[in-house]
Amino acid sequence: MVRGALKSHTDLRVYQAAFEAAMQIFELSKGFPIEERYSLTDQIRRSSRSVCANLAEAWRKRRYRAAFVAKLSDCEAEAAETQTWLEFAVKCEYLNSEQARDLYQSYNQILGQLIQMLSHPEHWIIPTPKR
Repeated sequence: MVRGALKSHTDLRVYQAAFEAAMQIFELSKGFPIEERYSLTDQIRRSSRSVCANLAEAWRKRRYRAAFVAKLSDCEAEAAETQTWLEFAVKCEYLNSEQARDLYQSYNQILGQLIQMLSHPEHWIIPTPKR
């Protein structure tokens, strides 16, 4: 989607990809053992959803470069954390390698888009009117 046509954070391709990945994780994590409810299951769901939540916050903070960049940095960290939890899920045999590989690749693409935004925040910042 062209920047000018964006009306909401939900229009961002990176948001849509992160939301889809978080929903896949939610569905797959339903099969994790009950003893993981307050550890791995909770952590992977939280970090995957946090990418989306931080993108929404970043979108609303576009008037302030530093705040925008800080929120995008939080997104990047949460996406990387999610990849770590995916690795644990495979090692613990809660996810098969193919499922995890596909999700890991999705997060690599999400990270690439976030890094692109972080590298060029001026394309996203709302210009401040001159007085």
